[in-house]
Amino acid sequence: MANAILAAILSFFIPGLGQAYAGDIKKGIIFFVIAIVLGFILGYIFGMGTITYIIALIYDLYAAYDAYKMSQ
Repeated sequence: MANAILAAILSFFIPGLGQAYAGDIKKGIIFFVIAIVLGFILGYIFGMGTITYIIALIYDLYAAYDAYKMSQ
């Protein structure tokens, strides 16, 4: 069984890594690809402004929460 706190920390810094650590590699890849695509889209639309960072932070927090719940 995976450590829930470690999974959350991993997924906060690299979305999808916590999900992969918890045992669901497919979900981890999906989270990672969404993070990359979201970064490109937001960077293109808003530039590297505050809105981009806020949305990225919200996504990172969600990925960490999801990894935490998966590991419990």
